[in-house]
Amino acid sequence: MALFHYLKYFLFHAIGLMSLAFILAGGAWVTGGLLTVLVIYMVGDAVCGDDTSTPAFRHPGILTFQLWMALPLLTLIVFAAVWSVSPGDPLGFGAAVTGLTGYDVLAAREGTFWAHHVSTILLTGLMIGMVGTITAHELTHRTWDPVSMLIGRWLLAFSFDTIFSIEHVYGHHRYVSTIDDPATAPRGRNVYFHVVASTIKGNVSAWRIERRRLQRAGQAVFGPHNAVMRGHLMSVLLVAGAGALGGWVAAGFFVACALWGKALLEIVNYMEHYGMVRDPQTPVQPRHSWNTNKRISSWSMFNLTRHSHHHAQGEVPYQDLKPFPDAPMMISGYLTTIVVAMIPPLWHRLMTPKVLEWDRRYATPDERRLAAEANARSGIPALMAQVSSPAPQRARAA
Repeated sequence: MALFHYLKYFLFHAIGLMSLAFILAGGAWVTGGLLTVLVIYMVGDAVCGDDTSTPAFRHPGILTFQLWMALPLLTLIVFAAVWSVSPGDPLGFGAAVTGLTGYDVLAAREGTFWAHHVSTILLTGLMIGMVGTITAHELTHRTWDPVSMLIGRWLLAFSFDTIFSIEHVYGHHRYVSTIDDPATAPRGRNVYFHVVASTIKGNVSAWRIERRRLQRAGQAVFGPHNAVMRGHLMSVLLVAGAGALGGWVAAGFFVACALWGKALLEIVNYMEHYGMVRDPQTPVQPRHSWNTNKRISSWSMFNLTRHSHHHAQGEVPYQDLKPFPDAPMMISGYLTTIVVAMIPPLWHRLMTPKVLEWDRRYATPDERRLAAEANARSGIPALMAQVSSPAPQRARAA
């Protein structure tokens, strides 16, 4: 049984390898693969229930190695996606795969209809978000481990988001659920606006954090020590590599995949903290994040789902996060909630009652006042109707 708890996190790698196979198969297989991944998550979370287990791991090095494996896996997935729109056979990759498997991937590529290339972008971007950003989220919190930090930042480079290692760790975790946090979506905000606003404000915040760090260290802001500039250069190198493989079309294809991967991060930020308020003088507690314990999401996303504990204690490694079943809960697992968030009328219909319940069950008196102000600004009639009569119940600790 103890072995199972190590093996369950390999579901992450299995889904990545399956996506790679679908991309290489080409044609309708890619679209079918995208739908398969969605079904695994959405149906799996719906029928497999919650995972609230908290096993003790005697060999955490194995779990760290699982995280590190994400970089070669994502590199291979993205390479295959770029290769799928490149002329010729860069690096003889297609011939090698055909010889190894007996499946003519070159012929499959040539017969792929343009709409299936759109599916490749969507599937690859999803893998950039899942294999790349989720793993990097865990690794870049390990600021004491230079290997994990390096791997994490390269994973983030695939979504043009190396600033995440700065803004998320030193900004978001400090200001979460306040108006000073770019990643916390206020009540009533549209998810598509949030993707743009959070991206811009997050980059501005990361620059300010890095500038202050360099000034304290007595180093030049515009120089080789600037982690923001080095990080963006890493992403530029990846775009250049795609261009070297397949020209402008391949480079543009990679950019589209990367931007979709970045958008997914901001959609996740949106749903993890939507509508939350916090008195800046109050420590971050589990009640300040939306949580979920859905089994498939938890196993294949390194317990990112246990977000309430993560924000209460950001230094705790993923395998030691607690489920906090009494914390505020998301609509469902991550992929399901992402899909709902991308349909704003449905999102607000389902989340407005949850936000009001949060006000009643979890908010302190000071936070209820902040909530009333947020409701008044929200533009959501059901929230604005509560402004004159906020619930006077006592906050409940999660």
